[in-house]
Amino acid sequence: MSFILDSIAVLFTQFLFFGGGWVFFMKKLFKDYEVHNRPVQLMFSITFSLSCTMFELIIFEILGILDSNSRFFHWKIGLYGILFVLTFVLPLYISYLVISNLRLARSNQTTWALSFACWLAYLYLFWKIGDPFPILSPKHGILSIEQCISRVGVIGVTVMACLSGFGAVNCPYCYMSYFIRHVTESDVQALERRLMQSMDMIVFKKKKIALVERDQMSSTVSSPPGFWQRLRSATYSLPSHENVGALKSDVLALEELSRQLFLEIVDIHNTLERIEYSKTFKGKYFNFVGHFFSIYCIGKIFIALINIIFDRVGKVDPVTHCIELLVNHLGIEFDVMFWSQHVSFLLVGIMVISSIRGLLITLTKFFYAISSSKSSNIIVLALAQIMGMYFVSSVLLMRMNMPAQYRTIITEVLGDLQFRFYHRWFDVIFLVSALSSIGFLYLAHQQAPNNKQQLT
Repeated sequence: MSFILDSIAVLFTQFLFFGGGWVFFMKKLFKDYEVHNRPVQLMFSITFSLSCTMFELIIFEILGILDSNSRFFHWKIGLYGILFVLTFVLPLYISYLVISNLRLARSNQTTWALSFACWLAYLYLFWKIGDPFPILSPKHGILSIEQCISRVGVIGVTVMACLSGFGAVNCPYCYMSYFIRHVTESDVQALERRLMQSMDMIVFKKKKIALVERDQMSSTVSSPPGFWQRLRSATYSLPSHENVGALKSDVLALEELSRQLFLEIVDIHNTLERIEYSKTFKGKYFNFVGHFFSIYCIGKIFIALINIIFDRVGKVDPVTHCIELLVNHLGIEFDVMFWSQHVSFLLVGIMVISSIRGLLITLTKFFYAISSSKSSNIIVLALAQIMGMYFVSSVLLMRMNMPAQYRTIITEVLGDLQFRFYHRWFDVIFLVSALSSIGFLYLAHQQAPNNKQQLT
């Protein structure tokens, strides 16, 4: 009876997660599109639901909610479900949509046949990804679940480390008022005057081109020149054909300059808004948070570098380690097991909410940046693929942030994987991503004033 009640509770939460994914799809991703592909919407919502269910089961594990056998059963069902979606369903339907948009086949049967061939090619590449990495033990069979999880983990951990490295650098850069360019209203007015002068020159030169082309056409008509035409030709000499070409080249250059001036004006207006926002209470709060994240970023880069150099992976979760330090060095008496359970629950809850929120925001920005009416369905399924791999990898890495007694079931579900490799791989990619982001943002920050000086 308890198993049935537990299953009902898990299914109810899965329906809630499914509804959340459905609403996010309708209200955020496809709010500007009238035509919705129901299979695409269904696949995205199912992927989101299965991903959130894994996080839910981690929290249930820490709090002791549901029977242990029920949790293990739903762990297995959820993991097999998300792997089936990521390995079979999403790649096959993405292939079908790509071939349909390219119109490579006339009949639907031929389209599905080509899609199946593309899916087999994807499966081969997906399998070959794991060859260079020490991700499995030799005892695993070719059809074991570890074979699939290990390869999903490599891709997901890479994506997660790239996003984490960029986010750790970009967050303080966006929040701290120190990195805001110093601009004033006079800078905006100077650029706006320059833009108006450029637009006036464009209008003047286009009028001149139109007059020249009209006069050239009228000169081809055989008619005796009148008094006014002779007077006009005496006071106004027509530019040659080469001058018309030069005028058109000038117009193109001025249009490009106007485009750059307009973008610079928009950027300066945004900077002025950031300056005004930084003076508010909320802006000062985010400035403080930015300083905190800058310290976190430096510390995280340093720790990742130490882990890579000394091949170090923590064996004790951070919460238990901190509590043991308080007990051993400060003489404060704590019930380590009790507090590690509750603090770990809080930490994991924050990590889960932050991961879901941060990934959804990133997916939304990326979708709006590259989507179109023809490619939107393909892009959203590709983002669903990345989202599923990201969440599976989050569970894989989150295992280390849990006390030892709660890692057992995750280890049993995920299988005998080389967890040490994934943490080391995360540190390597995180370090590369963070250092690359620092270099990119430094160049962008240094280049912005130079553009302004060139345009003014």
